[in-house]
Amino acid sequence: MYDSWVLVPLNFLKFNFLSSGGDYYGTHKWHWYFTQGFTVMVFTFLPFCVAGIIKSKYWKLSGLILWVLGLYSILGHKEFRFVLPVLPISLIFAGYSLAALEERGSRNGEKKRSSCICNKWPSRKQLAIFFLLASNIPMALYMNLIHQRGAEDAMNYLSKEAAKGKVKSIVFLMPCHATPYYSTLHNNLPMRFLDCAPSKGMPAESDRFMMDPVSFAVDFAKNWSRPSHIVLFDSEERHLKDFLVSHSFREVRRFFHAHFKVDRDLQASVVVYAMTDS
Repeated sequence: MYDSWVLVPLNFLKFNFLSSGGDYYGTHKWHWYFTQGFTVMVFTFLPFCVAGIIKSKYWKLSGLILWVLGLYSILGHKEFRFVLPVLPISLIFAGYSLAALEERGSRNGEKKRSSCICNKWPSRKQLAIFFLLASNIPMALYMNLIHQRGAEDAMNYLSKEAAKGKVKSIVFLMPCHATPYYSTLHNNLPMRFLDCAPSKGMPAESDRFMMDPVSFAVDFAKNWSRPSHIVLFDSEERHLKDFLVSHSFREVRRFFHAHFKVDRDLQASVVVYAMTDS
């Protein structure tokens, strides 16, 4: 496939552990998985997970979680998806602790029945389940339907416009892979996003754009085939309004994206510009 024998796990080891190539995409503190990354993933299941580990005393599985988190903590570049494989194991421990609550409640229930006292309060297990539902369902709805939806909305809009023949080509002046691509556009049109491939000695296009949007856009426009549409975040639009107007672009749509910042400055909306004569 690569015109030579390649052992992918060995390349992964060389790139990430021996040469720290992943650091090119950003780094976090060594404790990030323990203090932020994995704790956010487990969310409100965390206390139940810890309780399940202690109660079950199944140290092999709990040791596996610790091993994975510790191993990936060695890497400077960290992502949530790297430790996803141990998330189900954590939820197993959370389920164990919930089951233990039920067993404890049933034993207490037998004692209470013997004294003929009716307890109208919900059991500990019911309270725990209500707490988990009340904390996870709103978060799931918000993160799936509202947070950072602008990238999807913008591409859906462009897909509909392309089907009407109103889109000829698109340039994304934003960090690389910030939006879906042909999987959402569903049209065979030229599109260009800023490259972020690792390179030695020189920042990638995406990094140079984020450092100085105006200078990058001016240089970029010298060699482009002018697109019919440009997509960018409002945080960069502030710097590029004069550039866009001078190249005969006007705002056609603005889509809500996020209420709060994540890794960069707040990217509150995704803005679509089109050529005035398109």
